[in-house]
Amino acid sequence: PVVTPFFDEPTNTLSYVVQDPTSKACAVVDSVMNLDYPSGTVTFDSADRIIAYIEERALELVWILETHVHADHLSAAPYLQQRLGGQIAIGAQIARVQQTFADVFNTEPGFARDGSQFDVLLNHEDPIVIGNLAGYAMHTPGHTPACMTYVLGDSVFVGDTLFMPDG
Repeated sequence: PVVTPFFDEPTNTLSYVVQDPTSKACAVVDSVMNLDYPSGTVTFDSADRIIAYIEERALELVWILETHVHADHLSAAPYLQQRLGGQIAIGAQIARVQQTFADVFNTEPGFARDGSQFDVLLNHEDPIVIGNLAGYAMHTPGHTPACMTYVLGDSVFVGDTLFMPDG
């Protein structure tokens, strides 16, 4: 695949646009919605850079893939979907994480804890097709019970399954 990284400095997060080299089909992995903690305001600067990249190249967004629910940043997946389409996917074990978050953060009773906020809940070895590019999801629990790794062509997106050492 053609892989283009986007680094969000405030959250130290890498997002990726993954394009099938034989078509205009692409996916976005681990998008970032920007949150200014002191003011409590949300912006989409990081996501807008990805949108501009996709639009400039007339790409077709078919997947918005989350490796896991992130505690260090918010996902821009719904914003990307609203602007460009595509299906939002995450690991099928997300309901376990949502239950934990609901208990820890005392969410309102109406908060769905079944993964229904996502279009597709992926299981181990479920296929992911981006144009002519074949890939699959790999369940890699550890950081969270719902962590997924995405193998897309000869590239692997591990989210926070692996960390670089500090220092």
